[in-house]
Amino acid sequence: MAATTEAAPEIVEVRRTFAAPPARVFAAWTRPEELKRWKLDRISRAGAHLMGRKTYEGMSSYWPTSKDAYAAPMNEIPKIVFSKTLKKAEWPVSTIANGQLEDEIADLKRKRGGELIAWGGASFVQSLSRSNLIDEYAIITSPRAYGGGKPMFLDLSSALELELLAASVYGDHLLRIYRPKDGRKI
Repeated sequence: MAATTEAAPEIVEVRRTFAAPPARVFAAWTRPEELKRWKLDRISRAGAHLMGRKTYEGMSSYWPTSKDAYAAPMNEIPKIVFSKTLKKAEWPVSTIANGQLEDEIADLKRKRGGELIAWGGASFVQSLSRSNLIDEYAIITSPRAYGGGKPMFLDLSSALELELLAASVYGDHLLRIYRPKDGRKI
């Protein structure tokens, strides 16, 4: 499974999942056109978007009316929201997953084609990392500091060593793609 997470959340991918800040902040960011094309291509190939409740609530209030190029894949590709408290998912093509994270992800990987892209919140990405459910991280570093935030990795049972697969510079943004050094495919 891929997931993306980033230190100052923009996009970090862990093969088939992305983590990003809330849609209202995400949409306001400016990025080089080449990076936007890379991200749009990646998002468009997704078999499903995965997210926690808070990210779902932010994105579901933004993307349905957006005119941005990202709007079509965000609205058309199935969304799976992981939540024990959300009772209804009204954003079209959305499903609530409220079982055990590991079981739900394993089931999605068996049933869905394409990458599973995980959009964070920090807590969601931390849960994926702690459970070793991310097999590739695409981390985009952007030149902005917020003076706060939550770590991408928290309460890991052991050190997570990553192997750099690729790195690209897009203007003043840096994209790095990593996989866990143990080479596991989840």
